[in-house]
Amino acid sequence: MWFNTSDQSWTNTSSRPYARSSSFGLSCFTMIFGALSNFTALGILAKTHIRFRRQAKAPFLFLTVSLLVADLGGHVIPGSFAMYVHMHKSKGELPSEMFCNTFGASMVFFGLCPLLLDCAMALERCVAITQPFFHAAMITVAHVRHVLFFLLTAALVLALLPFFSVGTYTLQSPGTWCFLQVHAPRSVAETNLVLAFSCLGLAALTLSLLCNILSSLALLRARIKMQTDDSVSVGACNRRASSASSSSTAICSLDVEMMVQLAVITIVSCVCWSPFLVHILVMQFMSAGLSSQSDDFILLALRFAAWNQILHPWVYILLRKAVLLKLGCSVPNTPQRAGRPRTTNPPSRFLALDVSDCEVTAIKPTVGSRALKRSL
Repeated sequence: MWFNTSDQSWTNTSSRPYARSSSFGLSCFTMIFGALSNFTALGILAKTHIRFRRQAKAPFLFLTVSLLVADLGGHVIPGSFAMYVHMHKSKGELPSEMFCNTFGASMVFFGLCPLLLDCAMALERCVAITQPFFHAAMITVAHVRHVLFFLLTAALVLALLPFFSVGTYTLQSPGTWCFLQVHAPRSVAETNLVLAFSCLGLAALTLSLLCNILSSLALLRARIKMQTDDSVSVGACNRRASSASSSSTAICSLDVEMMVQLAVITIVSCVCWSPFLVHILVMQFMSAGLSSQSDDFILLALRFAAWNQILHPWVYILLRKAVLLKLGCSVPNTPQRAGRPRTTNPPSRFLALDVSDCEVTAIKPTVGSRALKRSL
């Protein structure tokens, strides 16, 4: 797996300084701290899963757990490879080509997975908030599993292409990590592969931002409507069916909690990943780009991107409902009016809106509801 010579073309450079002990300590710290953070966040989600039992919340919980598991794998697997390279490089040894390909594939796969999952989470929340009836009827955990499988497959295919002679993985300066051939000289396949990685990551970040903006505007409009219209309540379903659709985006504490978490995750991903993605994208359009030895920024940008997986779990650790309540970010459930008991059996020709959970639920079937179902 290891050899002492350095005259192989895939190594991308003929001479490198030995890895410093501080760099090894930093790799060790980020891997251990990131893994512990993800385990803590997963434990918190396991304790609070009861609030996500309803159909409209289950897809978001599934994507959240998938994101944290992907972050955990992104710490443990590439981090173990990096520490292994550090230990052997101190002895003057370089990794074999197969080891570098495996290391590089893990970097590409676990780099793309959080970005794609962020995008899927933002899109799911955008549909849930702006189109609650469609989300409640069509978006299920089974559908989310299919989307997750597609995203993971796309990331895996892109990561495995160099194993089939489409692009190459090279040892990057200072000889402690492997990635796609970013620096010149490059073949057309190598350039296209780097462009696919960077463009896919940037597109996921852009779509996440757009979805979060739309969701935030919808929640803001709902908050303004609730403050100006005192008649918004569960009993509004008794007056006309349109009131149910108009109040379907009513803001609630759980929706605010999820949106705040998702917005912070998107901001963290943009800040952490944008320097690295933009840098390698720009490098592909430079005819005489920087060499691997003289490009110090790419290593700094990579370390910055690694903090994305570290900060993700802390979003769920710190931005929980209890913290948001202290900050005044959440809105309590709609109180019942004095002297008016909550209506338990609204007219059968309408759909009942559960304001406390901001999700649309079907009422008990009656003659009218069966007729409505047949008409649909």
